[in-house]
Amino acid sequence: MGRIHELSDILADQIAAGEVVERPASVVKELVENALDAHSSQIDIYVEEAGLKSIQVIDNGEGISQADVLIAFRRHATSKITDRADLFKVKTLGFRGEALPSIASVSHVSLETSTQAESAGSLVEIKGGELIKQQPSSARNGTKITVTDLFFNTPARLKYLSSRATELANISDIVNRLALSHTDVAFSLVSDGRTIFKTAGNGNLKQAVSAIYGLTSARQMIEFSGADADFAVSGLISLPKLTRAARSYISLLINGRYIKNFRISKAVVAGYGSKLMVGRYPLAVVNIKLDPLLVDVNVHPTKQEVRISKEEQLEFLLTKAVSQALSQENLIPNGLENLAGKKAKQQLDFKQLEIGLNETKGAYQFKNQTPALPKKSALNKEVTQALLGQSQEKSSPKTAVKPAALIITDRAQLKQAAVKNWDERYQQPTTPPKDLQLEEAEVAPTEAVAAVDEEASPAEAVRFPNLVYIGQFHGTYLLAQSDDGLYIIDQHAAQERRNYEYYRQAIVKVGQAQQELLVPIVLTYPTSESLKLNQHLGDLQALGVKLEDFGQNTYIIRSHPAWFKAGQEEATIREMIDYLLTDQKLTLAQFREKTAIMMSCKRAIKANQHLDDRQAKELLAKLADCENPFNCPHGRPTVVKLSPKDLEHMFKRIQDSHQSKRKEW
Repeated sequence: MGRIHELSDILADQIAAGEVVERPASVVKELVENALDAHSSQIDIYVEEAGLKSIQVIDNGEGISQADVLIAFRRHATSKITDRADLFKVKTLGFRGEALPSIASVSHVSLETSTQAESAGSLVEIKGGELIKQQPSSARNGTKITVTDLFFNTPARLKYLSSRATELANISDIVNRLALSHTDVAFSLVSDGRTIFKTAGNGNLKQAVSAIYGLTSARQMIEFSGADADFAVSGLISLPKLTRAARSYISLLINGRYIKNFRISKAVVAGYGSKLMVGRYPLAVVNIKLDPLLVDVNVHPTKQEVRISKEEQLEFLLTKAVSQALSQENLIPNGLENLAGKKAKQQLDFKQLEIGLNETKGAYQFKNQTPALPKKSALNKEVTQALLGQSQEKSSPKTAVKPAALIITDRAQLKQAAVKNWDERYQQPTTPPKDLQLEEAEVAPTEAVAAVDEEASPAEAVRFPNLVYIGQFHGTYLLAQSDDGLYIIDQHAAQERRNYEYYRQAIVKVGQAQQELLVPIVLTYPTSESLKLNQHLGDLQALGVKLEDFGQNTYIIRSHPAWFKAGQEEATIREMIDYLLTDQKLTLAQFREKTAIMMSCKRAIKANQHLDDRQAKELLAKLADCENPFNCPHGRPTVVKLSPKDLEHMFKRIQDSHQSKRKEW
């Protein structure tokens, strides 16, 4: 073994860079977090070749004084903490003082900065950890930092980077999370001269979500909130019909810091209960506010893994808040939304007009010079009346005069006065009224894209309609109607939901109602499974299933809960035991939940099972009484809706306007 010696500063920085600077996205994250800590209100990120050629971050923050510029590139040099006590109540995104020296040790860094208190700024260039240039600069207030030739002196790191598309996606994901956690900051991300992402920075979380995930997704998200003595949670969650195949779309933000935490993500999903399909996860933005003393961020170099005190209390609060928000919503999906043609229908509805709502100014911006009337426009009363040819004064329906029909037999007749008067009265305006016009410079470019039409408030909508039974289709679906449309009910899913809510309560009340067996059930398991099963005999007994020792690795059962389905006693008990053997970390509550789901499915009517009118009406009545009548325990919808307008579209009773036809002549 060689003699022990101290490493040079440059080599130590390169070692630290291996933990802090994993890829270009890591550089973007550290630089943007520094900009946020400097109280910036606008941050622009420019990358070339997915950050491998250059990364530039420009902010309008406080800047760095001339005396501190070089100190900022030393290891463990920071302005964010001063003593040991500060380490346990960190309020900033950065605090270790490792980012800048680590980045500078594996790249070429140029930093130009200026503060409001000083008349001149500073320009510093460092390459591979060595100072190349330092001189005064006339920079504006804030900081501009450019990183080029990343990993030029560590070529092994370049070999393990992914494709440019993947690296750019990682950068975009980082910026997206930071934008969601700081909605009051205007972000922009430009890659090779093309703007990828931009936010208005007006503090509106829903607009930030629409800029990232799209307007359609933002419309399908609802607000939630909750608080207790230690935590306050709020944010947006998607309706159960909007899901993804992975948990990565759940953004967890603690005091403005994006983190990854499996247990908290699981608590969000738990708030949906059985409203989600198996293997599907919601979109969510979860803001968690807590005392900095309750969270330790000094756990991992990337600071994305934290330790939270009273984590179980936070999980309970989050699950409860999500559940309460969803309980107020009508979750019956439109029947056409599950079909492939839904996307095309949406494009048809909105392709002619895009309306952007600038909430801070209460104004509208029209992107199309010849817009068509949108389905959900927010036009004021005067504009609506003008489009319909009505007077602004209130008129009585009884005195309304029906316009005379115009019959056109020749193209030359289109120039007659009657046609001109018709067009002046009924034609849609080609430009918005003066009170709705807005100068182009007055609206941020992204506000039109980020605008979100507000849906009707939950209080105004009926949560579950009063269904009138019509008939049964193919022995599988029940047809019913209400004032607002036609409803199709999956009879198996509906009864499965009703059974689930019954068994969920019956299992908790287990105890007195036991059914004695004339012939006891004998079960035998291998030694490996028997040893595991012996640890869960108490859990089974809590559900009314008592296993008695009946020899080596053999058990006898003399009674079972009365709610077991006749003829399925042994199969039910075996399935319950399989749950415990498969997942030994199941809590008693989770075990009861799985058992209730299993029993509800086994005792539900199946497809191709015909019901008489009395049975069908009874099933609809029981479904309406359910706590959650919208989904079966596995997340499948129990009922879908077709509105009268959907049916009119199907039968071509709603067609293109005559005006659009005239344009084709």
